[in-house]
Amino acid sequence: MNTLSVSALNEQIKTVLESTFERVFVEGELSRITFHNSGHIYFTLKDSSSAISAVMFRGNASKLRFRLEEGMKVIIDGTITLYKPRGSYQINCFSIEPAGQGALALAYEQLKQKLSAQDYFNPERKKELPKFPSRTALITSGTGAALQDMLRVANSRYRLLEIDVYDVLVQGEGAAFSIANALKIADSREYDIIVIGRGGGSIEDLWAFNEEIVADAIFHAKTPVVSAVGHEIDWVISDFVADLRAPTPSAAMEMILPDTNELYQYLDSLSTQLSQKLHHKIYNLSQELLHVKNSYIQHSVEKKLQFNLNEIKKLKEDFAQTIAFRLQNYKKDVDSLQQRFPQTIESIINIAQNQLLNLQKMLESNNPKYKNKKGFAQIVKDSHVVDLSSLNVDDVFEAQSDEYIVSAKVLKKEKIR
Repeated sequence: MNTLSVSALNEQIKTVLESTFERVFVEGELSRITFHNSGHIYFTLKDSSSAISAVMFRGNASKLRFRLEEGMKVIIDGTITLYKPRGSYQINCFSIEPAGQGALALAYEQLKQKLSAQDYFNPERKKELPKFPSRTALITSGTGAALQDMLRVANSRYRLLEIDVYDVLVQGEGAAFSIANALKIADSREYDIIVIGRGGGSIEDLWAFNEEIVADAIFHAKTPVVSAVGHEIDWVISDFVADLRAPTPSAAMEMILPDTNELYQYLDSLSTQLSQKLHHKIYNLSQELLHVKNSYIQHSVEKKLQFNLNEIKKLKEDFAQTIAFRLQNYKKDVDSLQQRFPQTIESIINIAQNQLLNLQKMLESNNPKYKNKKGFAQIVKDSHVVDLSSLNVDDVFEAQSDEYIVSAKVLKKEKIR
């Protein structure tokens, strides 16, 4: 019997496994992922009934375009190896692709979701671009067609603009770092606007603008940043983070720069409006001045004196008219009185004469000398003529006629009926 040690057995198994499964492509679901400090990634690949351990060493892990997540379905390209100290076999992964989706597309969506959750795309934090920039930085390839397009548009629209070009890598290894570093330098130099961009290309060509390092540089920039990458249909992460997204590099210059010809027309319009407003203002002020002048004249001492003199004159005229009117009325009354006076006097005299005759008759009828009839005398008591009925028993009275006065005393008083 040939007896083997554990190590020898594991070595034989390792040789058989690694020679038999030198290259395998395995599809499964990621589970129990561990990102080690060394840069290695350890995880389990499983399906509905089985599981296998897997490792991706730092060299290959650094090339991953996306982040491995729990439950993600992937396709692994690797080899089967045996870890001799524990006698366990595993998959040594060379590359990993998401099942049914490209690695770059997945990485794009993952970063987009991450930055969105961190408020990188919030419209409220986007800075307003100045209408008339004086200094602009262009971060792009110094030899690319995009730069020439931007310079051509700027020269035709707004020659007052001062442009500084930052030549950077726009694709390939180190492009993202080159762009982010140039953006930080430009942001420290107080430009009015910074434009980052390049011409069109595949998703791989544009990938530098999908890197988190570029998104961070745009997000923390104090200067307004315009993202002008690719063609109109191309959307990269920098488009979402930037303060303005332009569909193409040349469109970016059209969007941020005023048109000189339009400015001339606008200035002409402003000049016309200014002239009209000045004319209107002068006219209004002249009217106000005329009003003040008229008001001064109306309220001057001379005007007030003249007004008072006119009032006095009017009062005199009114008074004269009133007196004349009243005199005329009085004259009519006097004429009427003159006409009625004789008749009235005559009537009054007649009435007085009639009253006098009546009084004379009454006097004559009451005169004692006209009452000298036999048996009749006037009763006087206390110097007053009284009626016989007013006397009482023991009263002293006088009986007077036109010839005699008799003093008497009432002895008895009886009523005949």
